Amino acid sequence: MQEEHFKKLENMYHAAPFQELIKSKLKISEGEAELEMEIDPILYHAAHAIHGFVYFKMMDDVAIFAANSMEKEFFLLTSSFNLYFLRPVQSGKIRGVGKVVSRTKSQYIAEAVIYNDEDKEIGRGSGAFAISRKPFAELPGYRLD
Repeated sequence: MQEEHFKKLENMYHAAPFQELIKSKLKISEGEAELEMEIDPILYHAAHAIHGFVYFKMMDDVAIFAANSMEKEFFLLTSSFNLYFLRPVQSGKIRGVGKVVSRTKSQYIAEAVIYNDEDKEIGRGSGAFAISRKPFAELPGYRLD
């Protein structure tokens, strides 16, 4: 049952229309998520490195899906996120790892770290995720085909 929930979350993530722009691969386990993506120059800012939104999106995705792995009924929403940009990236692959570090009745706290393809830390953040009223079962992509 738990593995099925993880697979449904992965399907939901990959079914989102925005994923056409950010081609990445998500893997979920209990309280953790990992994401990998190849850098595409379309994601560059004017100084020819990936734009900060890519850092945020990757950190937010791995943190919230780590938390979603522990929530069985309702989708979570990001209520706050703090992040640090540590070094620019221009090519190769990046990998994000998210882990739940705290859980209360109404929210989850998760941390995220992203690495370049030399395994150097390029960004770090943490977020708070509130439980929504939207059941997973009502969300597009949350199914196994």
